[in-house]
Amino acid sequence: MTLTSRFAAPYRPVHLGPLTPVVQRREDGSILLRSARPLGSYPRCLTDRLAHWAKAAPDRTLLAWRTKDGFAHLTYGEAMTATRSVAQALLDRGISADRPLAILSGNGVEHLLLALAAQHAGVLHAPVSPAYSLLSEDFGTLRQVLKVLRPGLVFAADRRFDRAVAAAVDPEIELVTSGEGAELGGRPATAFAALRETAPRADLDRAHAAIGPETVAKILFTSGSTGLPKGVINTHGMLCANQEMILDAMPFLGEEPPVLVDWLPWHHTFGGNHNIGIILYNGGSLYLDEGRPLPGAFTESVRNLREVGPTVYFNVPRGYEELVRALRQDRSLAARFFGPRLRLLFYAAASLSQPVADELARIAVETCGERLLLVTGLGATETAPMAICRPWPSDLASAIGLPVCGLEAKLVPAGEKLEVRVKGPNVTPGYWRDPARTQAAFDEEGFYRMGDAVLFADPADVSQGLLFDGRLGEDFKLSTGTWVSVGPLRARAVAHFAPCLRDVVVTGHGRDEVGILAVPDVEACRALCEGLPPGAGPGEICAHPAVRAWIATRLGTFAAQARGSSTRIRRAIVLEEPLSLDHGEVTDKGSINQRAVLARRAPLLEDLYAETPRPHVLIGDAS
Repeated sequence: MTLTSRFAAPYRPVHLGPLTPVVQRREDGSILLRSARPLGSYPRCLTDRLAHWAKAAPDRTLLAWRTKDGFAHLTYGEAMTATRSVAQALLDRGISADRPLAILSGNGVEHLLLALAAQHAGVLHAPVSPAYSLLSEDFGTLRQVLKVLRPGLVFAADRRFDRAVAAAVDPEIELVTSGEGAELGGRPATAFAALRETAPRADLDRAHAAIGPETVAKILFTSGSTGLPKGVINTHGMLCANQEMILDAMPFLGEEPPVLVDWLPWHHTFGGNHNIGIILYNGGSLYLDEGRPLPGAFTESVRNLREVGPTVYFNVPRGYEELVRALRQDRSLAARFFGPRLRLLFYAAASLSQPVADELARIAVETCGERLLLVTGLGATETAPMAICRPWPSDLASAIGLPVCGLEAKLVPAGEKLEVRVKGPNVTPGYWRDPARTQAAFDEEGFYRMGDAVLFADPADVSQGLLFDGRLGEDFKLSTGTWVSVGPLRARAVAHFAPCLRDVVVTGHGRDEVGILAVPDVEACRALCEGLPPGAGPGEICAHPAVRAWIATRLGTFAAQARGSSTRIRRAIVLEEPLSLDHGEVTDKGSINQRAVLARRAPLLEDLYAETPRPHVLIGDAS
């Protein structure tokens, strides 16, 4: 029985655009898809939209952040004035593509104004993950990033960055910080306030007027599956074209200024391009959320959602897992969250498990009598980010939709799968100072190779859109030569082992059978453990006989449903040590890097496949 049949509840009305596909099938088996509608016009750069809203609604909040006295606010008028002053200060310091601005800190008002100033002046900036500065022991990744960038100015908000600055920032580079008369890494630092006091001059207007669609706006570093971070070039044309594409798919964003409560980091494309762009493009307001989608760290998000109430909610799947948990426990929060001004829910960056999507719908119906449309798509840092979107109802969490207007997708046979490649004004021209990676990223027709696989929801009706079919680079062969399709298998496993497992890392490269390294939901596992002391740690909980028996039983039922060796999981190890952000096993968005986990946990793989099973290995019985 489907969720729709269990809940005869209507969807809350929201204005969404049609994505009518035009299809071309080639003799080589590839398929070209594009929207029937052309892309509308868009501005040269995002700060042109900032200037528009500074005139149209100067007192409207652009950014709000918590202080001890409540929320502080930066209005559009204030932001435009500060942007011009800081932009002039950057030009005075010779900041350019050759000497860019590097921002080491996370989300904040100074970060936003520096980024806007750089874009307004047509100079390059790069937001760098704070994890490279705050969690690393040797700062190797930070050194590599700064070596590629060669910055002329570095911003770090406070003294937490002392060790990173001392270890990785060249002594000749000027430092800027939030404090007055402060220092960083044992060196003097310019107060950000001094940049805001700079008077704009005519050379700023000339620099702004010179910006074109090919002018580089920012570099976003993405680690991908392996290796050191790649610097993805983001041009002004990419950012603005993608915002017009997003607005075409979700026109309600332009009908009422959107209000976001958002934690997503600005050094990632979801938070820094998609969400910041939506706010600037449509004159909305963003409330900074200091919470995180982690057990025990979501409390601040709950506080903000209760006080503000967004008009549209964006998050990654891990965030929705925590949200569902909070909504289930606190129905007053659910009533506030699903209040009448919330129009739509959106997730990206990873696959949302079907049980979480179903539970979110269930709570919405029980709370307000309506379902909220849960939209998703497929994108990448290289596509600014939206490339494919599903702006229509679906009970399938894997349904990703169709190409947005202005973008062309090419589906290329790759074994039994279809690899998706894309071309359009929102696609990167390549990687910063890395011609080899740039050349490898594009095919002979200039289509960017996304590395994702898709399939048609209904091969007879292309308008039903595409389903996500996993990352091609994650798939592997068993020792028998049988291919294992990791993405779909992982999605089914997460649904089957809910609620006790949050996620799984699929194993079996060159082995006889498939296994998993299981990421536990410690609180859900704790609920199985009768008589366990309240202070019991994750290791004690995961080793409890009740938890082991529950997972072993579920292994058996999963194996019994398998259609062959590539879909049968018989053995598992529950990870007692959390996945490491510092070692690249998980991103600060909560996405798991399968390859990094398998590499770092190699000894566990030997235990998992030992001829004589070790005590911590669980084996299911499919009989």
